[in-house]
Amino acid sequence: MGSKKKAFAVIIPALALVTSACQVTPGGAAGPQPGQSTPAAGSDLDGGQLDDVKNPGDPDGGQQPGDGQQSPGDGQQPPADGEQPPADGEQPPADGEQPPADGEQPPGDGEQPPADGEQPPADGEQPPADGEQPPADGEQPPGDDQQVEIPELREDQYVPIRQAPRVRQPRTTRRGSKGVFRVDCGTNEGQAHNNPDNVVAAPGVVNGAHHIHDYVGNLDTDAFSTDETLAAAGTTCTNGDKSTYFWPVLRLRDGEDDSDRAEQSRIDGNVGSIVEPAEVKLEFLGNPRSRVVAMPQFIRMATGDAKAVTNGLQNAKAQWTCTGFENRAFTDKYPLCPEGSLVTRVLNFASCWDGQNTDSANHRDHIAFPDERTGACPEGTLAVPQLRMTLTYDVPAQPLAFALDSFPESGHDPVTDHGDFINVMGEQLMQQVVNTVNGRKRMRGGQGQGNGQGQGQPTEQPAAPTEEPAAPTEEPAVPTEEPADPSQEPAPSTEEPATRNQQY
Repeated sequence: MGSKKKAFAVIIPALALVTSACQVTPGGAAGPQPGQSTPAAGSDLDGGQLDDVKNPGDPDGGQQPGDGQQSPGDGQQPPADGEQPPADGEQPPADGEQPPADGEQPPGDGEQPPADGEQPPADGEQPPADGEQPPADGEQPPGDDQQVEIPELREDQYVPIRQAPRVRQPRTTRRGSKGVFRVDCGTNEGQAHNNPDNVVAAPGVVNGAHHIHDYVGNLDTDAFSTDETLAAAGTTCTNGDKSTYFWPVLRLRDGEDDSDRAEQSRIDGNVGSIVEPAEVKLEFLGNPRSRVVAMPQFIRMATGDAKAVTNGLQNAKAQWTCTGFENRAFTDKYPLCPEGSLVTRVLNFASCWDGQNTDSANHRDHIAFPDERTGACPEGTLAVPQLRMTLTYDVPAQPLAFALDSFPESGHDPVTDHGDFINVMGEQLMQQVVNTVNGRKRMRGGQGQGNGQGQGQPTEQPAAPTEEPAAPTEEPAVPTEEPADPSQEPAPSTEEPATRNQQY
């Protein structure tokens, strides 16, 4: 009997061990413990493989994911104590990434979170665009009024006039128009009328030019001028011409600008005292191949290119020369003139009108230049009187002593010289211009008609090929122009005419 009690004492503990072993599932996954939730129907455990479930519960009895809340994915850590789990549709932070602070919005779809040590954008601030570098510490992001780099003037931009190339012009034929109509509008004495606007290229924009323009003629011209205000305004022209003529000023670089626009000019890189022209000649010329017709009132024109440094030289038309050396000229250099000679700017305007428009998007397409070789207007256009502005200045013949006002990025390059014009002549005055240029009967009794200039009086003619005398006996011999009477043909000239001194 004693031996049987000993046997039972061994068997009972063994049965207890067997019973305990039966409560462990295969694969080592523990069954639900007291206090733990069983998986809801439809979860991975409902009809799924047991091995599909990872971390089914918190062995320490922590909080379980609520209804509809996603369990952490593979390799993700469950939320720490006191940390809110991710909201529906929100991605949990990646390894090593800090979750958003209280009140901070997580990055949007496709948006990169700030890098380590980088501050997120402030409220209302746009994050940098793709590929754009954020501003460096202490650097302001680029703004509309941020200054651009202004190139420095160079001494090699100033060259003696005798090194300039010769200027050639097409000869005027018998069918051409050879008269000249001059207008006296003064020199803008005392800088009575100037501003940094450009009503032709940038109407309605204050400081649209970023450089100062000199004005003669119409007294109303600024950024907000209209055809109506120009027609109603006064003028500096002695014959009543209300047209507006303007160009960028020239400055002495070491002078002082005491004008009320000095600060804005300094910001735009235009410094020094403004030089008043010693003379301003405004002339309307003819066409070497044909008669001219009246240009329409309020037609707008621009010659040269204020942005030729960046746009290229195709529209760079201005010439830099010296008095007494008009048969030579630069386009991209400032001239150094010998003693007694004055720096001269020559601005020739286009003169082949399309017959319909008074302006165009680029202020050029409605009026073209004649052919440089023949002087003929392009097919489908009409020759109108050609405006020429000639501006002379008494400035030192020294490199860097003087310079043109320009856009900041153009660095006062002489190739950016330009001029603008709006025709506000009345019909009667314009007809006088046409009659004078075409060489019809001399107009008397009015001002600004050049005192009959261009009417066969060679001593009063400017030295330009389109201004040669109308009488054939006074023209240099031209092979293509055969005189009506051979006995009156003049002997060939042995001296190059001084009229070949300008260029369209």
